[in-house]
Amino acid sequence: MQTVTKQNSGGLRQWLTSNTPQSRFQARCGRAWLAWTKLTENHLAMIGLGIVLVLIILTIFAPVIAPYNPVAADLGNRIQPPSAAHWFGTDQLGRDILSRLIYGAQYTLMIVALVTITAAPVGLLIGTVAGYFGGWVDSVLMRITDIFLAFPKLILALAFVSALGPGLENAVLAIALTAWPPYARIARAETITVRKSDYIDAARLQGVSSSGLILGHIMPMCISSVVVRVTLDMAGMILIAAGLGFLGLGAQPPTPEWGAMVSEGRQFLLEQWWVSTVPGLAIFVVSLGFNLLGDGLRDVLDPRGGD
Repeated sequence: MQTVTKQNSGGLRQWLTSNTPQSRFQARCGRAWLAWTKLTENHLAMIGLGIVLVLIILTIFAPVIAPYNPVAADLGNRIQPPSAAHWFGTDQLGRDILSRLIYGAQYTLMIVALVTITAAPVGLLIGTVAGYFGGWVDSVLMRITDIFLAFPKLILALAFVSALGPGLENAVLAIALTAWPPYARIARAETITVRKSDYIDAARLQGVSSSGLILGHIMPMCISSVVVRVTLDMAGMILIAAGLGFLGLGAQPPTPEWGAMVSEGRQFLLEQWWVSTVPGLAIFVVSLGFNLLGDGLRDVLDPRGGD
């Protein structure tokens, strides 16, 4: 039985690493396998991947894992230090900090996901359109991009949230409005590189429209670079979201958002350090995880960026 299993495993490995793939599907699987193999050789990237996977697991199974209701107050147990009953202690309203951290992972991942699926496609579209058409189209779109890049992201997000009003939805929108310019810059640079390629000229001679060239031929060439940048930017998104929550412009009480938890506990920092230190450490660890994973993906998907 073990011999058959080894043969099947060896056959699959040979199929994935074949130098002469028989189909497009096999070629894609082979590239994915080689990328995964290279990623697993980077131990720091695997640590980052582990942190991100833990965040995802906490998000999915929060109702099962959390020992207490994250918003239920228990004034008889307020400001309790870490113990067997409350591993990370309790806050000023007697709420279990561990349970609030676990549920707060949902909001952290939701913010990252919503900003990513909003900002990345917008930046990719603007960058490819600017790079493909050039001329006045490029000038107008890049000047708009430069205006957004001229301001620090947190300051710009604060301005948008101040105009839109506090709340988690407005915070996500504000972060997305500040996150797209770098992706537009990357996509534009990639588009300028490939727009004069032979396969683009061949597709144009076959009658493919400009929109078809951008969507079907140029955008796929830019995705890997954008994915790397998005992964690296996720840590920044988390920090900006935490900053907005700290200032009371993000998720509103009693929502267990990590930045808001740090803000609520800052008045107890000297004596009851765990109230704000624990969520602060959670922000640090998750941001570090996304940074480590992003560095590993950059080495795999964009070797030029890692040189």
